[in-house]
Amino acid sequence: MLKQLSIFAENKKGVMHKVTDILQREDINILGSVTNDSAEYGIIRMVVSDSEKAVEALTEGGFICKLTDVLGIEVKDEVGNLNHLLEDFLDSNINIDYLYLSFNRDTGRPIMVLHVEDIMEVEACLKSKGYISL
Repeated sequence: MLKQLSIFAENKKGVMHKVTDILQREDINILGSVTNDSAEYGIIRMVVSDSEKAVEALTEGGFICKLTDVLGIEVKDEVGNLNHLLEDFLDSNINIDYLYLSFNRDTGRPIMVLHVEDIMEVEACLKSKGYISL
């Protein structure tokens, strides 16, 4: 299970740079990220090398942050593998709230970072189907 950092930020020029500048100063690596925006505010979701330290530094920098448990599923880097993973979710009646891509720095394989309602149940289900979760 991974910890995801969610940062609530104004949708204006320079904000993303401020986030990455704070993380750089604290020597925190961004391992995966997705940004969802609206007209005025957005949510930056990230998996980082030190989530607790990132929350502390970004909060001190004026951001509202939250940590959430997410699941990381390693897949092969081949055409159709995301589709196969999603088929297995569908066959198991699992709903995915959202997902985004990262990669395993040790193996070089893609990792699908996803948020589901019951992570423990989903993790057990996918393990039984041969997936590697982080």
